[in-house]
Amino acid sequence: MDLDHIQWFPGHMTKAMRMMEENIKLCDGVIFVLDARAPFACRNKTLEKKLSNRPFLYVLNKCDLISESDKDYILSLFAAEGIKVVTSIGTMSNGCKNIYTAFKSLLIEKVERNKAKGVTKALRAMVAGVPNTGKSTVINALCGKKAAIVGDKAGVTRGKQWVRLDGFELLDTPGTMPPSLDNNEYGKHLAYIGGLNDAILDVGDLCLALIEDLMKICPKCLEDRYGVSLDQLTPLQVYEEIAKRRGCLAKGGVIDYERCGSLVIDDFRKGRLGKICLEGKVSL
Repeated sequence: MDLDHIQWFPGHMTKAMRMMEENIKLCDGVIFVLDARAPFACRNKTLEKKLSNRPFLYVLNKCDLISESDKDYILSLFAAEGIKVVTSIGTMSNGCKNIYTAFKSLLIEKVERNKAKGVTKALRAMVAGVPNTGKSTVINALCGKKAAIVGDKAGVTRGKQWVRLDGFELLDTPGTMPPSLDNNEYGKHLAYIGGLNDAILDVGDLCLALIEDLMKICPKCLEDRYGVSLDQLTPLQVYEEIAKRRGCLAKGGVIDYERCGSLVIDDFRKGRLGKICLEGKVSL
């Protein structure tokens, strides 16, 4: 699947990045949310550079969708770079409780200085990330209530919004892609997890690419979910077998590739195929 022809950086993202540059001066640091299934694809190096005058805390979100071994592997790679990262499960009520503690530890010197001066000022964090990594869900989990707009597709949050907690203020920002994607594999990963707008993608091509990658990373997940034996089958043949078994057929028994493609992609995104990391030990 070639993404060279895809326009993944629409005009509103240029505006969003400019807004974030302007508003970083209001914040003490950045909480950057990553999807645990594709954490390296989720890093926006351009944005990181623009906001580099503030400390970064990376949040490896959706950890319930990958294995413990892959999680440990990813954390070890970040640790080797000296990057501060914590794990979270935004959909669980207590799945993000370590984020505030970790963010506060990044700013301990500032906290201590304020304390010495008798200043009780709330810490402010800009919450950033590429689309659909679960930023708003993480914020809602931290708040213990629905405070930010949540959706299951790219581009739900289009403007900035402040969320106030006890001693903590969060600036929710739109999901923002890097202006360019030099790594086609990372581009595919972003498409698989819903980081790119589905409307600009060909569902059939995306599903075929996903099946091809899953046959390398986790063939058993396809066999278990769809009852298809992968022995000596090409990715296209596997695609067609899944379509037949799931009744994704048009009139005359013709395979409905779009319907089957949407089904497989949704199964992956919702975790129905099992715990799969696109950038874990097996895939790298």
